[in-house]
Amino acid sequence: MNNLLITSNNINIPGVKAIFTTRMDGDRKDSLKGFNLSFINGVEEKSIIENRSYLASLLGVNLDSLILPIQRHTDKISVIKDSTFRSSIEADAIITSMRGIVLGVLVADCVPILVYDSASGVVSAIHAGWRGTASGIIKKVLAVMNKKFNTSTANTIISIGPSIRWCCYEVDPDVLKAVEKETGNLKEYSKGKDNGKYRMDLALANQIQATSLGASNIWISEECTYCNPEKFYSHRYYKGLTGRQGGFIGII
Repeated sequence: MNNLLITSNNINIPGVKAIFTTRMDGDRKDSLKGFNLSFINGVEEKSIIENRSYLASLLGVNLDSLILPIQRHTDKISVIKDSTFRSSIEADAIITSMRGIVLGVLVADCVPILVYDSASGVVSAIHAGWRGTASGIIKKVLAVMNKKFNTSTANTIISIGPSIRWCCYEVDPDVLKAVEKETGNLKEYSKGKDNGKYRMDLALANQIQATSLGASNIWISEECTYCNPEKFYSHRYYKGLTGRQGGFIGII
């Protein structure tokens, strides 16, 4: 279990489950081996269900209470209020105040973000790739939480899990400009290169966006998914054919 789960330093509260998963027993030469949680890339469905069931048991819920939306690299946000969550949800961020369920997002280089507001008991799981970051998805989640649940961004706790960092994330100028438009502070999360490309850090960009709204209790994993293919699935490292780890949060 210690090799499977990563916990943040700031969401370490009784009754709140907030974790990030790893490959656990990955193999650099095998892009799919390990604790894969995604049905994509033609993997055996039975093994994914077994992995998800095991994860649900570790989190203290049944498999039906582990909520994973269909992600499309958008800024779409879904608020789960009742039992209709059992149907398919297309979104890249989900929010709830319901007890006994766990929200999750799946990633393989993109940024998994978990949000908790202790005063209202509201949680959110966010998938932020460059498109979501350029759309300000974390800012939109905080705004929805404020509007629908009367939360205070200054009091929210945010954990940003393992993702590809600027040591390994090379992007074209148009991608950088799209993220800069929503984030500002370009020098804080990017570095130029001689070949006309840039290195960008989406985790830091999301931290800056959240901070701009008043959030201050933010933890970021220092691990890079591309640098650690034995521990994490990485879309860029394996050129697309790989599994997915995730970020999960719930009040149990």
